[in-house]
Parts: sequence; structure tokens; C-alpha cells
Amino acid sequence: MSETLNIKHKSLFNEILILIKYRLSLSVVISSVASYLLAFEIFSPSTFILLIIGGFLVVGSSNGFNQIIERERDSLMSRTLNRPLPSGNMSIYQAIIICSIIGLVGLSMLYAINFRTAFFGFVSMIIYLAVYTPLKPITPLSVFFGAIPGAIPFMLGWVAVTNKFSIETGILFMIQFFWQFPHFWAIGWFLHKDYQKAGFNMLPTGKRDKGTALQSIIYTAWTVLISIVPVFGFTGSLRLSILAAILVFVCGLLFLYYGLQLFKYQTEKAARQLMLASVVYITSIQIIYVLDKFIRLWI
Repeated sequence: MSETLNIKHKSLFNEILILIKYRLSLSVVISSVASYLLAFEIFSPSTFILLIIGGFLVVGSSNGFNQIIERERDSLMSRTLNRPLPSGNMSIYQAIIICSIIGLVGLSMLYAINFRTAFFGFVSMIIYLAVYTPLKPITPLSVFFGAIPGAIPFMLGWVAVTNKFSIETGILFMIQFFWQFPHFWAIGWFLHKDYQKAGFNMLPTGKRDKGTALQSIIYTAWTVLISIVPVFGFTGSLRLSILAAILVFVCGLLFLYYGLQLFKYQTEKAARQLMLASVVYITSIQIIYVLDKFIRLWI
């Protein structure tokens, strides 16, 4: 009997992890950690832990509620039909209770840091669930609204430290905001057929064509340009050395290269390569930003 209960509990726990998209949630929290490391002068273990756990729970709750809303459409797509709700492994009631609890706990933890951190966390949830999610089957402009909550984590760590929205947080927000367009359009490209089964069209032109690829290139270029702005010294405490800016720019050229490859070949393979390049880019520049800060402090 006890062994059966353990299996059931383990199975439910695994379904919860899938419901909250734990890997995606962790990757999003990394952005908040990076901005915290960029902002702090005196390290606060309590703030750092609250930011990580609270941020993870808020993002996970948003992901779970998104699956609740889209459960019928998820059952139509090959990549999502085995999720907890379409597969029947979890009831809607269970999902709502779980997402509500972890969302409230997450927001409470962010509020324990300061009001603005919790406020931006709450705003990201509202835009993601009340604007982005319902717009997905209606218009490709949903990606624009989805980029807003997607960009908030990269500024959230700075807000956690300073308790204010400033030019530094604005730059961090814009970097991740513009980055998301080529990232999600690349995903929308190689999953286009699967998305269409559920009535989603994530591509700006509605097609896998040169127009979509060109817009990906434009937004990639904007991302790279904004990423090197701190080197010019008018972004407050957010700064980059010349060497760091060169490294960021080189990473940007590689990112741009794969955008050009998509424009040239217009294949699913090229789209996957662009998506991977986008992940490598955002991860690399966050590491460069953080390392550059500490190197400048030590020199």
C-alpha cells in the first residue's frame, strides 16, 4: 500500500513539474539572478533566495495557468498532447489549486523583498495570462505582448536590489524584450505546422517566408545594438568595458549570422539553429555582463 502511495505521489510531483514547465521556469529565473548580481553592492542571501524561489514559483504558476486555459488546444498538438491536462493525468481542479497556491506563495516571497518586485511579478502574470494567452489564436501580435512578461525577469533582480525602476532596469528590459522576437519566431517557424493544428499563428507575416526572416534579422540587430549601449556610459550603474562590449558584439554577429541563414534557406533546420543561437546569445551576454562587473571591481 505504501509503495503504491509513493508511486502516486511521485507521479503527481512529476506532473506538477511538467505543468509549471520547470525547465523553462528555471531558465527564466537565471535572468533575474544575473540582474541581481549586476545590481548588488552588499550581497543579501535572504533577498537572493527569495528572488530565486519566488520568481520560480511565479513563472511556474503562470505557465500552469496558461496550460489550463489552452488545455483543449494543447490536445491538438503533437508536442503538447501528453501534458498533464490533455492527457488526463491531472484534473482541472487540481491544476487550479496547485497554480493558485504556488502563485500566491511566489508573489508573497517577492513582496517580502519589496513591493515593486512583487508588483512587476504580478504584472508579468496578468499580461501573460490575460493578454498574451487569449491573443495567441487571434493575431501574431500576441508575440509583442508576450515579450513584455518575458522581459521582466531580466530587470527583476535589479528591482529587488534597488526597489525602483530606473534607466538600468529599462535597458535590461529592452535587451530581453527585443531578443524574444527572433527567438519565438524561430520556434514558431519550425513548429508552424503543429501550431496551426491548434489555431496558433506565431509568425509576423503568417507564413514561413522571407518577410518573417527579415523581421527576425531586424529585431536581432536591435537586440545587439541595445546590448552594447552600456559601454557609452550613460546608463547609470549598468556599465560595460570596451572589451566586454566587443565580446557582446561578436556574440551578436554570430546571432545575426543565423538570422541571415534563415533568410537565405528558409528551412526548419535554419530556424532551429537560430533558436539555439538566440539561447546561446542571451546566456552569453548575461555571463559577460556579470563577469565584466566583477573584473572591473577587482582591477
